[in-house]
Amino acid sequence: MTGVLAAINLWNPTHVGGFAIVVTAFVLGMVHGVTPDEHTWPITFSYSIGGYSSRRGMRAGLIFSLAFTVQRAIASELAYLGLAHFFMFASVDYVVYLVVGALMAAAGVLVVRRRRTIHLHLPGLRSHPVDASGAHGDLDLEDPRPWMPAVHGFAAGWGFGAFALIVYTVLAPAEHGAAWGWVPGAVFGLGTTVMQVLAGGLFGLIASRRGLDPEAIRRVALHTAGNTLTWGGLAFVVGGAVGLLFPHLAGLTLSTGVHVHNLAHFGIALVLVTVSVVGVGLTTLIRQTRAEARLARAAPPVGGPAG
Repeated sequence: MTGVLAAINLWNPTHVGGFAIVVTAFVLGMVHGVTPDEHTWPITFSYSIGGYSSRRGMRAGLIFSLAFTVQRAIASELAYLGLAHFFMFASVDYVVYLVVGALMAAAGVLVVRRRRTIHLHLPGLRSHPVDASGAHGDLDLEDPRPWMPAVHGFAAGWGFGAFALIVYTVLAPAEHGAAWGWVPGAVFGLGTTVMQVLAGGLFGLIASRRGLDPEAIRRVALHTAGNTLTWGGLAFVVGGAVGLLFPHLAGLTLSTGVHVHNLAHFGIALVLVTVSVVGVGLTTLIRQTRAEARLARAAPPVGGPAG
């Protein structure tokens, strides 16, 4: 076992065989799950926050990651059979951006549905929190359905990056037969699942620790999830369109000097993560929490005069 661990190279593995394939795939999956990846973080953050509890957040991360794992197992088997060229073409990521972005935006509309006029809840704009009866706005807040992260997980899994390159071109072809070709992808997905479940629990815990009453926590969480899915999804669509129309522009990157995949270069992938999770998600979470806290302070005490 010590020899296997000593032989593992997570940056550029070569000549991997036997049990080292499984260990390499699993550890790579864990690194993939914990680093800011555009195929996982925006979606996991959205659904986990929308669960407004640690348990629901972990469930969202689990559903998303298991669907992602199924996709990676299928793609790994196809790679072993020599069919990887059908889904590893140069613009595949941009096509996935378009598909996943459209799915995210549609899910965001389902979570935060506008009954009348549309308010653009963008960072810096005034927020309009709603009470349980909808008296303060024109929004219907709906809990995300369990199938939503599953659909997104399977679709996002077709995205192609450094980790997928290693799984499909090094680990899967090194297996000892077609009956095992799916194993590297599946184990990689399980490694990602471990970290995404933990991340989902953390995001859900953040949503639940807002110092507000349960209904206010639900509104903050669903606003955050809806905004992140909607505007993050639109950012993905724009990123996909730019990548397909101007591939040289979308392919520009800056080296960060960090010797870890997903962190080694700053490009369109990290831009999408930053816009979705930080620019929209965390900003909405902070803004809505403050707005709900102001409403709570302004509300008359229970049983007191209405003013």
